[in-house]
Amino acid sequence: MDAFTFAPPYELPQWPFVPSPELSAGEAGRHPVVIVGGGLSGLTLACDLASRGIRSVLLDEDDTVGVRGASSRGICYAQKSLEIFARLGIYERIAAKGATWSFGRTFSGDTEVYSFNLRTDSVSAQPPFINLQQFYVEWFLVDRILELGLTDLRWKNRVLEVEPQDDGVRLQVETPAGRYALDADHLIDATGANSPIRTQLALPAHASRSTDRWCISDVRFKKPLPVERWTWVDAPFNEGRGVWQHLMADGVWRMDYQMPEDADPAEVSLPEVAAARLREQLGPDVDFEFVWIGPYGYRDHLLERFRHGRIFFIGDAAHVVSPFGARGGNTGIQDAANLAWKLALVLSDQAPATLLDSYDAERRPAAVQNLAVTSRSARFLAPRSPAEHVLRRAVVALAARHPFARSLVNTGRMSVANDYPPSPWQPSGSRTVQNVPLADAQGQSTSLAALLRPGTHWLGLWHAPGPAQVDAALGAVAGRPIRLVAVGPRADTACGLPGHAAGAAELAHLGLQQPGSLLLVRPDAYRAALLPAATADGLRQALDTALTPAVPSTPAP
Repeated sequence: MDAFTFAPPYELPQWPFVPSPELSAGEAGRHPVVIVGGGLSGLTLACDLASRGIRSVLLDEDDTVGVRGASSRGICYAQKSLEIFARLGIYERIAAKGATWSFGRTFSGDTEVYSFNLRTDSVSAQPPFINLQQFYVEWFLVDRILELGLTDLRWKNRVLEVEPQDDGVRLQVETPAGRYALDADHLIDATGANSPIRTQLALPAHASRSTDRWCISDVRFKKPLPVERWTWVDAPFNEGRGVWQHLMADGVWRMDYQMPEDADPAEVSLPEVAAARLREQLGPDVDFEFVWIGPYGYRDHLLERFRHGRIFFIGDAAHVVSPFGARGGNTGIQDAANLAWKLALVLSDQAPATLLDSYDAERRPAAVQNLAVTSRSARFLAPRSPAEHVLRRAVVALAARHPFARSLVNTGRMSVANDYPPSPWQPSGSRTVQNVPLADAQGQSTSLAALLRPGTHWLGLWHAPGPAQVDAALGAVAGRPIRLVAVGPRADTACGLPGHAAGAAELAHLGLQQPGSLLLVRPDAYRAALLPAATADGLRQALDTALTPAVPSTPAP
């Protein structure tokens, strides 16, 4: 086989440009939500809003998904993101197309230092990770958005200027048919790392760029490799530098090779150079074809605030971290899920506008944590001093013999749903609730994500309440966006609530081992409160705090 054989390029979908009503009307239309950017975070937000019955306009300067000519970009989708996609109705397509995995091995030289199984502590209906080329996920999101029918997707619409106003934002938009103005009550910037909106508003992002260099080879092998995440800290076949090996959809493997800091990006991505790296790793007779080759360096940045008046920043427009541990795209997806339900409740007059301040209060600390985690990974993989090299060698040597040291080997802490710190809305902080499988009174399988559909509501999971307790609670929260269900070892409906059975591990994860306990779950599947002995007053107070804290925050300027 010719070493430089390339597979046929991917054919990305294209959607037509349709002139907007503002072009024919000659005046600015007003919309409650305008999203700029049709990448992972922007499409997730539009889809999430539509699933809650909220209309939005999404503007994208292209007419397709992904990056033309590029295969992988983001590939690892973490359990929390998969649970969000399950609620949005595209998880089944992702699972059918992608590569599911939970097991990984880490090597130093030719020695396996340790292995891990991310499934060990999981009770979710979704696996720890699915690998899938990013454009497929974006494609599935567009299909679902079109199916829901509440989003005005405007392709070939490029935002030229934004003008913040007291009651919204005015946008100037350029299209193939001319320019027009658009007014938004709320503007969401999902335009990515090079956000023109952030630049126009002169918002400091505190960016830094690493000297670390990598080169991706997306490859299809005739003989498949193990469906596991294999990582080398110091691969002998890559001059003692790092290597990642991941399977994606279509039988394509993504091979990431760490390059010298002074590497020429054009040189390291030549097909003959990339082919030599593959043969050095897998042997001179390895049979393969390239899908895509591309070098990258990484940078990071972090906005001081994710909300500026009526403008919200999500995904890479708000924060960028190094790619170690798949904390980039997953974080943007989870930004969108955090903001969507809050916008939905505010726009439907079921919550005060101050609830929107909790987006920054929760998602910026999450980004700070991700930045710290990925920065530590970067320093481990590319030591900056002789002392750091000595420390890494010592850690790797200890890990091969002693279990306690294995947690110190840092090839990228895999993405997990961030805990939220205490805030006026969550005095005790909050953490994600996994999408536990359940069974209804008819024995049919369901899950937490299914109970959170459709619309926007809190979920009260109550372990074996009495009929009198239920009657009092229903009266206390009447007219509020909440749904109460009974859970326990059996789907018992004697209390008057819909009954759902859960296993012992699932009940333990929910914190509902004791009869009478109640878990209040937010619309984004985060814990709002755990009431060990639930009462009507306690439930009402927990819901009031989550919606309207006693000490409201100061709206962002």
